[in-house]
This record gives sequence, C-alpha cells and structure tokens, in this order.
Amino acid sequence: MPKIQKIIAREILDSRGEPTIEAKIFLDNGLAEIASVPAGASKGENEAVEIRDYDQSRFNGRGVLSACFNIEKIISPALKNFEITKLKEIDKKLIELDGTDNKSKLGANSILACSLVCAKAGAKSTNLPTFKYLRKIFDLKIKNYQFPLPLFNLINGGRHGFSNLDFQEFFVIFRKREKISKIIQRAVEFYSLLKKIVQKEIGIFGVGDEGGIVAPFKNNKEAIEILIKTSKKIGYRFDKEINFGLDCAASEFYHQKENVYYFEKRKIKTENLIKIYKDLVKRYHLILLEDPLNEKDFLNWSKLKKNLLKIKKDFILVGDDLFVTNLKRLKRGIEFDSANGIIIKPNQIGTISETIECIKLAKKAKHKVIISHRSGETNETFIADLALAVNADFIKAGAPNRGERIVKYNRLMEIEEILERNL
Repeated sequence: MPKIQKIIAREILDSRGEPTIEAKIFLDNGLAEIASVPAGASKGENEAVEIRDYDQSRFNGRGVLSACFNIEKIISPALKNFEITKLKEIDKKLIELDGTDNKSKLGANSILACSLVCAKAGAKSTNLPTFKYLRKIFDLKIKNYQFPLPLFNLINGGRHGFSNLDFQEFFVIFRKREKISKIIQRAVEFYSLLKKIVQKEIGIFGVGDEGGIVAPFKNNKEAIEILIKTSKKIGYRFDKEINFGLDCAASEFYHQKENVYYFEKRKIKTENLIKIYKDLVKRYHLILLEDPLNEKDFLNWSKLKKNLLKIKKDFILVGDDLFVTNLKRLKRGIEFDSANGIIIKPNQIGTISETIECIKLAKKAKHKVIISHRSGETNETFIADLALAVNADFIKAGAPNRGERIVKYNRLMEIEEILERNL
C-alpha cells in the first residue's frame, strides 16, 4: 500500500467568506488528494476546539494560518510513511499528537482536515468510491445501501437567517423512500413554488447561510404555515407524503443566568416552552425537533421526549448541541433517555474514526442518525459518502440552493448512479 509522503495546507474561504482549511496529501506513489473542512456559526459549547489566528489585522481575527502551520510543521512529519489505508492508526496518531480532550492544542479543524484527506486518499488508492471504502476499513458489516432522507432546510432563521425567527431551520421532509434523485427533484419543485408564494404574500426575501429563504415573517408559526400552504398547493398528503421539522437551536436563545428562554420577544420558562412545542407538534405536522432545549438540560429533554412520543409514536427528538458527536455526551444522553436521534458532524469531534464510533453507539441505542453539513460550508462532498457508508437515516445539506449545498445533493445522485450501474 502507498505511504504518506507529506500533507500541505492552505487557507481558503468557506460559503460565508470566512477562512477555513484545505489540505492536500501526497503519497509516495505519486497519488494526491485534497479535502476541505467546514465551520459552524451556531455551535455547542462542548464541540472540539477550532483553531483561529485571532490576528485582528486579517479577516477580523478569523484566519487559520496557525492551523495550517500545525498541519505542515507538526502533523505532516508525524504521519510521514504511514500506510494510507491504516486510517484508524492515522487517527490514533492525530489524537495522540494533540493530547487534549477537546483538540485545543492542534485544533479540530487541523486534525479533521488531515483525517479527511487521508480517508479520501485511501479510497482513491484502492480504486473504491469513498462510501464503499469507509464501510470496508471500519468493518461496518452492512450488506445493503440505504439512501438517507434529506431534511431540506427551506426557511432559515436564528443565526443562519438573521431575521426575527427564533428557530434556526425549518425542514421539509418527504416521507416516501424512493429514488434519491426523485426526492431531490421534489425538493427543487417545492422550493421554487415556496419562493413564489413568499414573494406574493410577504414581498421580499433573501437567502440564508444554508440556502433557505430569509424573509420578514411575523413569527415562527407564520413560517411553518407558509410551508403547509405550499404543500397543499402541490397536493401532498400530510403524515404520509410530507412532514416538517425544526432545528430550534434553543441554546442560542437560552439565558443561563436567568434560566429562561428569550422566545418571540418574551421570557419563557422551560415548562412553558415544552407546552409550546407540544402545541406546534399537534397543529403543524411536525415529526422532528432538533435542539429544542438548552444543551445542558438532559433531564428536561427526557421529559419533552416522553411528551412528544405520546403525541406521535414515531416522533424524533434530535440532539446536536446536546451530543456534539461526542461519545461521552452521547452516553450521558442514553443514560437519561434524553433523545432518540443524533446529529453527526465530523468537525465537532475531529477524526473520522471518532465520528464512526459515535455513529455505532447511536445505532446500538436505536437513535436515528443524521449526517450533517455546517452553516459555513465548502464544496467538499464527503458527508454524502459518509451517509451511505453507515446507512444514515437522514442527511442535512441545506436547501437545494447555493453551490456548496448542491454539490452534496449532486454527489448523492452520483452515488445512486454508481450503485445502479454497478460502477
């Protein structure tokens, strides 16, 4: 097997125009590969640390030259001569080089860039698509391939939309498992009609960080109602063909000192917010809530889950900030029975191996697995391959809009063709 010769890194820009890392690996057989890493705006406080320069003379302190330095001067020499297909050993070395629980020495962005580029180069060196390669080297013992159902974030609020919407993401979920290309077609047609309806009823709109509509909605309910109106106009049957979901990102509007949520311009206690969620689920065909309560409140998450499952037996309560793709956090959530779904973001933890281990534990606990992008994205398509490798239940890649979102959907359709043609 070919061995690592060196890894270089450069500062590129993500979809918000902020610096991030692109890593390029060179193997001793002449093969080369590149990979880039995303960044989030709405972050859990327990995520692995992203290294920035904090030099105010460049990019308002958001540069990543120091992270690139860590790759070229510390990581690259340490990984030289590792066999490229030994990803578990490579990731173990990366974790040892950093030596901290939260990747604060070298940075999760530096570490993930290297882990990710090694995974892609390993696939390339074995002439396997990345999704097949990941399944093989991690011995996932999954026979079939199941495409994930996309959670299309068609309206952006919160930190992603910069509007008066408290909730961060408003999902349209097509329930029928059919060809992924057909589901994506449905989403494009839905989104096109949604834009026309918003323009007619509200008059102005823009595009948020994840490609969804940003408009001056009066409140969260109006945003959901316009999704329902669009569904009715197309003729979709609720709870059979279509449902909706929300990423509430509640930690963003939770105030710890007062122990209240600043929701729709008023202070709300936890028990009252739970009542609001129950009402929304009953009225608006919601099948999924992500981060509805703050990331420390495992106990009330459990209470909310029990309440929602009484309303809909297949309801999915999803932890993102709650778990941050971290085994310790996930184990605690399982102990409290706080959720039955998990968001998986490799840059929350740092290596592909740790990401896979978290997915394995989530599946063992019968949690729905949702592979996710970040709000600050690149044209990297790895998460599409990861979703297929592990047979994820869902994928989050944003609206069918903006190039950094579309490439993920295009990759899913490409994988569909690879499997259909047995390429």
